[in-house]
Amino acid sequence: MTTAVRVTWVQPEDLVGHELRQAAEDGRDARDIARRWYEAGGSPAPERAGASSPGAPPGLRAVAERLLDELALLESPLAGDEPDGLAEIRAACPQWPHDRDVRPAGRDRLHAAWLGRAAGCLLGKPVEKLPLDGIRALARATGNWPLDTWFTARGLPAPLAATYPWNRRSAPTSLAENIDGMPEDDDLNHPLLALLLIQRHGTSFTTGDLAELWLDELPAGRTFTAERIAYRNLLDGIEPPDTARHRNPFREWIGALIRADVHGWTRPGDPAGAAEQAYRDAVLTHTGNGVYGAMFTAAALAEAAAGETDVHGCLATGLRVVPPRSRFAAAVRDGIEAAREERDFDTVVDRLHAAYGRYHWVHVLPNAALLAAALTHADGDFTGSICKAVSGGWDTDSNGATAGSLAGLLAGRPDALPDRWTTPLKNRLATSVPGFDGTGFDTLAALTHRLTHEEALRP
Repeated sequence: MTTAVRVTWVQPEDLVGHELRQAAEDGRDARDIARRWYEAGGSPAPERAGASSPGAPPGLRAVAERLLDELALLESPLAGDEPDGLAEIRAACPQWPHDRDVRPAGRDRLHAAWLGRAAGCLLGKPVEKLPLDGIRALARATGNWPLDTWFTARGLPAPLAATYPWNRRSAPTSLAENIDGMPEDDDLNHPLLALLLIQRHGTSFTTGDLAELWLDELPAGRTFTAERIAYRNLLDGIEPPDTARHRNPFREWIGALIRADVHGWTRPGDPAGAAEQAYRDAVLTHTGNGVYGAMFTAAALAEAAAGETDVHGCLATGLRVVPPRSRFAAAVRDGIEAAREERDFDTVVDRLHAAYGRYHWVHVLPNAALLAAALTHADGDFTGSICKAVSGGWDTDSNGATAGSLAGLLAGRPDALPDRWTTPLKNRLATSVPGFDGTGFDTLAALTHRLTHEEALRP
């Protein structure tokens, strides 16, 4: 007896629905292709999961592969406002920052950034994939709303727990009663890989260098969405940047943004250099708005890593490296505007969900709007930054991680972060990235500082 293997995020019959959704988002007319897909027995994209249920009609995979290739030939009317090449992106940004010399960030500031990223990620892990109503209900039922500390199952009514079950993989390691160090997460794995990348190749690394590093050091099972597609494409002999385009409907999702932190941390005071570094990383897996997310994040973090203490200035710097007519820039501006206009953050979130709820929960645009809103509304406060980012739903652990990274840099030192966020981390993270399992955040900060210092001294 054979059992069907449903591999998440790569099966052609699942990708067509996602690509049809992407086509609708970027203005391509795919109505004829959609008609043929559904007439052949195809299904829409899975709403939240990475694979559909078994039982597809015989021959559907061949149809899916053919239609994916047809969809790739359709041109987006938004391409002029959302360029892909770095030179074209720079040309589209009238306020692109001037190149500046790197000024190594202090080790304490980097230590706070690592801790902040871990704490924000861990806060969001148990509610990842849950709908907004569920997140609010779980926190309110345990007296933790507005969100101010770790989620807990203690005192949670059984019917509510059954209605909104915690993230299955994360619940055993990310609730207040069971946190014991930082568990493994791709939001921490990728910064570790970025450290290895710069350690081996310097900040002048190529996208090909990153591809080789992934094949050498990143288990395929630790990749998701666009990263898994690109990994598969590499194994099929496809070279970057085509790895980001070939049958990859996730190319504008959040994956490249979560890989950007180290590129900002290692270019303190040089947001343009940080953005270009993040670009070379991002194009392995992403295009358009997916790439802009990485560039925006790296530039904002580079500003904060140099000692900037105003979160609003950091966000403004991030926008300077993003084409201003792009959907990404509009999403960030929408988030900032909502946060400035509404005193109650729940109202901000409701407003953003009304505007961006049509996107998949891992897409970069809704998450960028929420991240910008959370950071703006929190006004630099660490607890407010991570709690608001997570309480808004969508990709909770990723948004919490990025918010914590920036807010940690703004805080400037580890002891400026509240103990309730740092003590449970026990200065230890778990990872499958070789050489880092069990490493302390102080050690990671020292390594990041050393790499930045070495780069600053290079001729």
